[in-house]
Amino acid sequence: MKRFIQGEYRGQGTLLPASLDDYVSDTNPVRVVDVFVDELDLVNLGFEGAVPADTGRPAYHPAILLKIYIYGYLNRIQSSRRLEREAQRNVELMWLTGRLMPDFKTIANFRKDNSKAIRGVCRQFVVLCQQLGLFGENLVAIDGSKFKAVNNRDRNFTSAKLKRRMEEIESSINRYLTALDAADRQEPTASEPSVVRLEEKIAKLKTQMKELQAIEIQLNESPDKQVSLTDPDARSMMTRGTGIVGYNVQTAVDTQHHLIVAHEVTNVGSDRDQLSSMAKQAREAIASETLSVVADRGYFKSEQILACHDAGITAYVPKPMTSGAKADGRFNNDAFIYDAEKNQYICPAGEALIWRYSNVEKGLKLHRYWSSKCQGCALKAQCTPSTERRVRRWEHEAVLEEMQLRLSNAPEMMRVRKRTVEHPFGTLKQWMGAAHFLTRKLAGVSAEMSLSVLAYNLKRVMKIMGANGLMKALTA
Repeated sequence: MKRFIQGEYRGQGTLLPASLDDYVSDTNPVRVVDVFVDELDLVNLGFEGAVPADTGRPAYHPAILLKIYIYGYLNRIQSSRRLEREAQRNVELMWLTGRLMPDFKTIANFRKDNSKAIRGVCRQFVVLCQQLGLFGENLVAIDGSKFKAVNNRDRNFTSAKLKRRMEEIESSINRYLTALDAADRQEPTASEPSVVRLEEKIAKLKTQMKELQAIEIQLNESPDKQVSLTDPDARSMMTRGTGIVGYNVQTAVDTQHHLIVAHEVTNVGSDRDQLSSMAKQAREAIASETLSVVADRGYFKSEQILACHDAGITAYVPKPMTSGAKADGRFNNDAFIYDAEKNQYICPAGEALIWRYSNVEKGLKLHRYWSSKCQGCALKAQCTPSTERRVRRWEHEAVLEEMQLRLSNAPEMMRVRKRTVEHPFGTLKQWMGAAHFLTRKLAGVSAEMSLSVLAYNLKRVMKIMGANGLMKALTA
């Protein structure tokens, strides 16, 4: 192998560095993890075992296990079994833990038992980012994305899925019973093996039917009429083109440095009720009296926008175009101009739609307007097929109109939203792999997501400030 770079002979004695510290460079991210965890108050954060017991076998300090997990998520190693192997062979992890090598069960139990405390560590780093002045624009983008749970789709049941599965089993049982009758009419010696097989299949299907009937009882008792057998908290959710069984992860991302300032794991498939909650969490995280939030059409809900307005949060959420009139080629409600002084609408034909009455629908107070001159109007065919065109107005409609005007004056907001909030989701899903979550139930999944968010934010801040700059800020 001439003219190639040559390796050393494996049997050659080598004088290795005198200490393990010589293997880890000064700017290695593992040093940031070490400094960050050492600066945390693990007792106040609520970690179990932070105060050692007076008796019994000594345990691993929570700081050691937390360092292992943060290092693992920084390097896309989320499995406790893989972390156990890395602690035995990875020089960086040996340096970080002082050559301690916990077994996988100890590592896994730490994440399971300290879910709330781990979420607190993630928030603590966001507080540090706020103190470093990394949230200067007071503008965040909010979005949600579906992440797969460990629950297979075949082990999640809705009413429709359960009914379809029971019908399939009943059909199969009837088909096998028919085949069994036919086998009984044949010669006994020739049909005996097939009869045994058919009886075994029928018995197996009847057992499955009993299991489904037991699931049906659980389904009727469930508030949202869903049952997941592997992960009880996972839910079936619609995604683009298909559906998954998993969780809906909400994030609020800073538009200046694309840091995740707030996140929450939910098992509700829709984003419509998440806007005000995420906006308030983001404002608390960046410690600012004023905040602007931008989200896509999936977050448009009148009550949520009003809640943001009442909280002093400026929202940018486009209104979904769901009007049946516009789809049919008729005038949309936007064609009717509201006159606040007279409390009436002016239609495209110039006629006034006056207030008629008010009522409450789904908890919202709505005012109704219409004109008595619709029958003789030349534009009626373009307006309504009914006797008259009726327009309804929410009592706080002015808040929605103000937001739409604000959005019209800032059309770049939706481009800002897209380039800010969608990249973190793509990065997190790539790091987590095809399986996404490894743990079960909402508490465990929330801890997993917090570790992923913490790793993402750590990498972002190290990119912004450098490893040495971040370590100086942590020890300041």
